[in-house]
Amino acid sequence: QVQLVESGGGLVQAGDSLRLSCAASGRTANPYAAGWFRRAPGKEREFVAFISWSGNRIAYGDSVKGRFAISRDNAKNTVYLQMNSLKPEDTAVYYCAHRSDFGVVLSPELYDYWGQGTQVTVSS
Repeated sequence: QVQLVESGGGLVQAGDSLRLSCAASGRTANPYAAGWFRRAPGKEREFVAFISWSGNRIAYGDSVKGRFAISRDNAKNTVYLQMNSLKPEDTAVYYCAHRSDFGVVLSPELYDYWGQGTQVTVSS
């Protein structure tokens, strides 16, 4: 089993920044990749960002490119999502997800463990 715990969400104003963290524990894959996804009310789950174990493979959803940055600290088993220039349309519950490290994976169905999510609300 793998446990993922997200933190760092909150209520901010448009243009502000937030940094989300995702701490992993338990029997993580060796090595493992991580993804961030989000779900806004009434919308489908959306891919936000992906990072491989070494960080040499990174991908972003079109709606966050140039504003968000994913990174990780493997010594701390933690993945981060730096979110800048936040917009009201970024309001959602943000989830991190785990999978074994292979390729670049954007589809949520291919992740095997998920965190409980953290709420991000951006006011205009």
